[in-house]
Amino acid sequence: MANSLTEYSNALADAVARGGTVVVAVHARERIASSGVLWRPGVVITADHTIKCEEEITVTLPDNRTVPATLAGRDSGTDIAVLRVDVAGVDAARIASHATLQAGSMALALGRRGENGIAASFGVVSAVGGPWRTWRGGQMECFIRPDVNMYPGLSGGPLIDVEGRVLGINTPALTRNLPVTIPAVTIDRVTDELLAKGHIARGYLGIGLHPVQFPDGRGGLIILSVEPNGPAGSAGILIGDVVLALDGKPVGDTEDVQTHLAGESVGKPVNASLLRGGQPFNVSITPGERPRGGR
Repeated sequence: MANSLTEYSNALADAVARGGTVVVAVHARERIASSGVLWRPGVVITADHTIKCEEEITVTLPDNRTVPATLAGRDSGTDIAVLRVDVAGVDAARIASHATLQAGSMALALGRRGENGIAASFGVVSAVGGPWRTWRGGQMECFIRPDVNMYPGLSGGPLIDVEGRVLGINTPALTRNLPVTIPAVTIDRVTDELLAKGHIARGYLGIGLHPVQFPDGRGGLIILSVEPNGPAGSAGILIGDVVLALDGKPVGDTEDVQTHLAGESVGKPVNASLLRGGQPFNVSITPGERPRGGR
């Protein structure tokens, strides 16, 4: 039994050592550094909510060198920030697919706090699910909830499997301070766009909505506010109108509207079916790009 426990312990330590070769400390806020991952050559990924300054950012590498970093782009919707670092001869993350991940899979959350070395938190994946949208409007390709302790400084660090491969990065900022793992497939997609454009384009209509239910069981969304110069306001939408469908697809919840407002929706007209004073009518609305002010 003792030998088995020792082998098990050594296997976990080996996984941490392998995964730790791509874990960095990111110095972009006061007091305590956050963690990040050397995702690609010259590219570090971390949690956006930990980036409190956009200049004079530094990164402590696994070999304890501290180097300057440049913010290439950030997205609060998915809580991903991309940094560029000019370093050579360092490892990039070995990525593990989430496809075989299941509830109960063992996993470790890693982090680095400056020159204090690697930190690890052991647990399991408590839940795995399909695509979901964050409360900030970001789209995730899958849901991963790790049952690990998120010690100070671990935000932005990786969740690794028992082989030391990276499943994604951990953050408590997207689900009321309960940790979730941003999956690698989402990170790759967002990173590509941030490196190309510096931000993630998301469509918006410029209206406030609230679900309503009709006596016949149908649902819709009543418009509570309209930005005068926003896309919907420019199309003639008024407070009190009820949205029934977008491009022929019924909408009964604000989430249904969000699915129409991905980046590719910007500038492409959508046909909205509405009620005004009990009378149905249709109008074409061209989504604009959501303003990026505020964070």
